[in-house]
Amino acid sequence: MSVQVFLQGRVFGIEQFLSSSLHVTDGEKTDERLLIGRSRWVALLAEVLPRALLAELGLSRMLLGTSGGGQFLLVIPDEARPEAERFLRAAAADISRLSNQMVTLDWAATENLGDWTLVRKRLNEEMRRRRSTPAADGGADFFQPFPLEPPSTDADEYFTSEMAHIIRETQLVGWSPETPGQVLADKGKHSWAIGASADAIPLARHSAPDDTGARSADRNELAGRAEGRAVWGVLRGDVDNFDIRIRRLTTIEEHVQLSVMYKQFFAGELEIVCSMPEFWRKVSIIYSGGDDFAVYGSWDGLIQLAREIQRLFHRLTEENMKDFPGLEGKTISMAMALAQEPDAPLAAVYQESGRKLALAKATEKHCIHLLGRTLEWKQLAYASELKDNMSRMIREFGAPPQFLRELAGLYRETAGGRDGALDRPWQLHGRLNRVLGPTRDRDFQRSRTTLLADLVGKGASQKRLRPSGRVALEWAKLSTGV
Repeated sequence: MSVQVFLQGRVFGIEQFLSSSLHVTDGEKTDERLLIGRSRWVALLAEVLPRALLAELGLSRMLLGTSGGGQFLLVIPDEARPEAERFLRAAAADISRLSNQMVTLDWAATENLGDWTLVRKRLNEEMRRRRSTPAADGGADFFQPFPLEPPSTDADEYFTSEMAHIIRETQLVGWSPETPGQVLADKGKHSWAIGASADAIPLARHSAPDDTGARSADRNELAGRAEGRAVWGVLRGDVDNFDIRIRRLTTIEEHVQLSVMYKQFFAGELEIVCSMPEFWRKVSIIYSGGDDFAVYGSWDGLIQLAREIQRLFHRLTEENMKDFPGLEGKTISMAMALAQEPDAPLAAVYQESGRKLALAKATEKHCIHLLGRTLEWKQLAYASELKDNMSRMIREFGAPPQFLRELAGLYRETAGGRDGALDRPWQLHGRLNRVLGPTRDRDFQRSRTTLLADLVGKGASQKRLRPSGRVALEWAKLSTGV
């Protein structure tokens, strides 16, 4: 009887590759299309390659365990290892060429012997060895000098046309041995459907249409659909301690179950939510992975989307992970970065959103970095109520928008160490009364009193401006266009 072998593949360098899409090319090949095309390519690589490998070896699709999210795991007979190695080496070389040596494909294989914890340990050790010795399989040619070449324009053409545009419309993706690192649209020696069925490849690819419906809306069109100030941004999310959760799994069945659950959530639920009436014209998906996602669009659509995705993810983990101890893999953190200029490169804002997400996750888990502050999700709901109160004072009671600037000045003073207004609350009330003007409207007075109490706090121990209040203030300024 043939020995079974676990084969694990991982795609590295994705973040660097996507963040490098900063240059703008001529004609229709903008930085926006380049980033979208690249993101769809790396998202599909880990789906297409293992399926193509099994098809080339003449093996059943049932041997595919997990795929997507930049990695895959499958089972092959031991005698197929040499042919699988040749397949992966050819794919890795083409991937390196297309990405200008930024994206690499590495793999590890081990016999299906022992518990899953031991198998996983051997796979990780083999992957670590392979990553640490890149010249081991290069032969003598690895050390030969080579001329420095500019980035391939053919690769950019592939990303901006086939991957960014055609993949958005096509229902089939394929693979051919002539181009082993490419994902093809509606062609190829082997092909697979895109969709939600068991044999299909899931792909979140919602793109907000322009006003004619003939093409995708660009980032400035999305900004123009925002309430209040016309600003666009990028929202990124990532499951907290996902790697720790995966390492704690003791069986291959649990590994496959959770990996598929996360992937289907981000590929399926994200696509569905972005297609809902309140989002479909305001946001477009950059990518969805095995434990993360990225979306760009109008600032207000992104905030609403973040809250909805967090709500759905919380419900998912409550229903499907109640038997797993600990919080690892059960919470999600997000970050939103706004473009400082209308024509700011999408890749630059994407990169900034990633930096803020890393900052938020380093501070605490189960949170969101929004408008300059890191908040827990329950604090975001509180900030939303406070923002509504501020906006109501302007829209319903006719309060001058300058009072938002006055509140913003308080945060600048406390940041500089001048917090006298908080030690002497009557001065704070006096400053706002001068801006808001006298009134006998009880509803207005009640809203003003509630606003001050919510911003500063009521007890001596809370004599400081709350982070959620700062977020609510910036949120209200965006909403009212101040």
